[in-house]
Amino acid sequence: MTVPARVTIVEVGPRDGLQDRPSVPGTAGKVAFIDRLSDAGLPVIEVGAFVDPRRVPAMADSEAVARAIKQRPGTRYTALVPNLRGLARAVDAGLREVSVFGAASESFSRRNINHGIAESFNTFRGVIREAGAAGVRVRAYLSTAFGCPYEGDVAASRVAELADELLQMGAFEVAISDTIGVAHPGQVWRVLDEVAARVPLERIALHFHDTRGTALANVLAGLQAGVVTFDASCGGLGGCPYAPGASGNLATEDLVYMLDGLGIDTGVSLTGLVEASAVIGPHVGGELPSRYLRASQAAPRIHRDDHRDA
Repeated sequence: MTVPARVTIVEVGPRDGLQDRPSVPGTAGKVAFIDRLSDAGLPVIEVGAFVDPRRVPAMADSEAVARAIKQRPGTRYTALVPNLRGLARAVDAGLREVSVFGAASESFSRRNINHGIAESFNTFRGVIREAGAAGVRVRAYLSTAFGCPYEGDVAASRVAELADELLQMGAFEVAISDTIGVAHPGQVWRVLDEVAARVPLERIALHFHDTRGTALANVLAGLQAGVVTFDASCGGLGGCPYAPGASGNLATEDLVYMLDGLGIDTGVSLTGLVEASAVIGPHVGGELPSRYLRASQAAPRIHRDDHRDA
C-alpha cells in the first residue's frame, strides 16, 4: 500500500468541537486548551469563529482568544469568517489565515447560512479578494460533500465543480467535508476520482465525522488516493445538529495513533494531545469520545509509546 510520508493535521477542536457544546470553557480555558494543542506540535489550529455571537454564543470571545494565545513558531492559527466583517475582526485580532464555509447542497446552504450556494460564493469572492490584499490566506470548507440531511445523496461531480470554483476564486485549499458522518471508503474514492479530474489533490483536505464509525477507514481511503491534509478534533469534540446522536469529529488522538502506526510523519505528540484533552475535558462535561484517549486513561502504562516522544 502506498501512502504519503507526511500528513498535515488541521486541528478544529477549539472551533468546530466547541461551537455547539451545551457547556464551553471561558476565554481562559479556551486559551489554555489551544496553548496545549500548540505544545503538542499541531501545525494548524482553528482557534474560533468570527460569526454573529447571537447565532453562535460559544464563539463570542474569539477576538479575545486569538489575542491571548501563545502563537508557536511553525503553527498556523486560523478562524472561520462568514463575510467581510468577520474577516476584518479576524485580521484585527492578529490572524493571518481564515476559512469560509460553503456547502455542496442548496438546502443545507440555505438552512446553515441563510444563503444559497451562488449567493454565498459571491460573498466568498469578496472575502478572498480583501484577504489577499491584506496578506491573509483563505481556506474553504465544502460541507455536505458526501450527503445532505435534506437532499440525501450529493453528486460527486457537483462536489468537484464547487471545489474547483473555490480554488479558482483564490482559496488555497478546500476541505471536503462529511458533515453528517455518512461517508464510507468506496464513496471517498468515488468523490476523489471526480475531484482529481479537475483539481490537484494536494490542494484538497478531508474532514470526517465518526457518526457511523468509518472516519479512520475514510482517512485510509483518502491516503491511498493521495490526500495529505486531514481535519480532526482533539478528544473527538464536536457533533452535528443535523445528525442526532452523532459522535462528532474524528478524534485527533485516534488519527495520530493510526498515522504513527503507518509510519507517516505528522510532527504531533500523542502525549501532548492527551494532555490537551485533559485540559478541555472538565469544561465540556461527559467523557470525550476519542477511543485512544479512553484506552490511555484505562491502561496508561500501555500507552506510553508515543512515537514522536520516543
